[in-house]
Amino acid sequence: MKKLLAPSILSSDFMNLESEIRMLEKAGADWVHCDVMDGHFVPNLTFGPPIIKQLRKITDLPLDVHLMITNPEETLNQYIDAGADWLSFHIEATKHSKALLRYIQGKNVKSGIVIKPKTPVNAIRDLLPDCDYVLIMSVEPGFGGQSYMDSANDKITRLVELKKELKLNFLIQIDGGIGLDNIEAVSKMGAEVFVAGSAVFGAKNSVKTIQEMKKKINI
Repeated sequence: MKKLLAPSILSSDFMNLESEIRMLEKAGADWVHCDVMDGHFVPNLTFGPPIIKQLRKITDLPLDVHLMITNPEETLNQYIDAGADWLSFHIEATKHSKALLRYIQGKNVKSGIVIKPKTPVNAIRDLLPDCDYVLIMSVEPGFGGQSYMDSANDKITRLVELKKELKLNFLIQIDGGIGLDNIEAVSKMGAEVFVAGSAVFGAKNSVKTIQEMKKKINI
C-alpha cells in the first residue's frame, strides 16, 4: 500500500490556517494531523472541536485527530461530530480503551490507540484487533519540535511482527521528530503513516519538503 504523510498543524500559522491547509492540499499531503491537548494529560493546551469543525468545512483531506486528553470518553462525541475521520487516544488516559475503540468504529470513524515512549507495545496487544491504526509517540507528547527517540524503532518492528502473527491490518503511525533526515529509515522499519510538524511548516519550502518526504516513504 502507499504510505501516507500527515502534517501536523500544531506547527502551522494559526493566523493563516486556511492558507496553510491549501498549501498541504497543493503539496499532496495525505491527511491533516490535529493535535488536541488539554493542559492536563500533557502540559500544553491547543485546540478542540470548534477548530476541527472549521477545518472540516474547508478541506476534503482526512482529518486525523490525536487526543492527548484525560478521560477521552467524556468528549469523544464532540470530535466525531466535528468531522474527525481518524480518531486516536492514549491508552494511558483511560480505563476503557477497548470499548472506546469499538464505539468510534461504530460511528463510522477509524479508531486508533496511542502509546507514549515509556509504554511498551505489549500493553496494547489485546487491543490490536479493534484498532484501525496504532500511533507510536517517538517523543514525549505535549510539545512540537522535539528530537526523534530511537526507542520507537523496536516498537515499530514489534508491531510489524504482531500484524503478521495476528493477521491484522492496522496501520502503524509514527509521530515525533520526523524529518527529511530520518523519514526514509523509519519507513523501511515498517511505519506506514508519518506525522511531521516543524519539519514541514518550519521548512523554507514546505511544498517541496512534503513532496520529498512522500518520495522517501514510497521508494
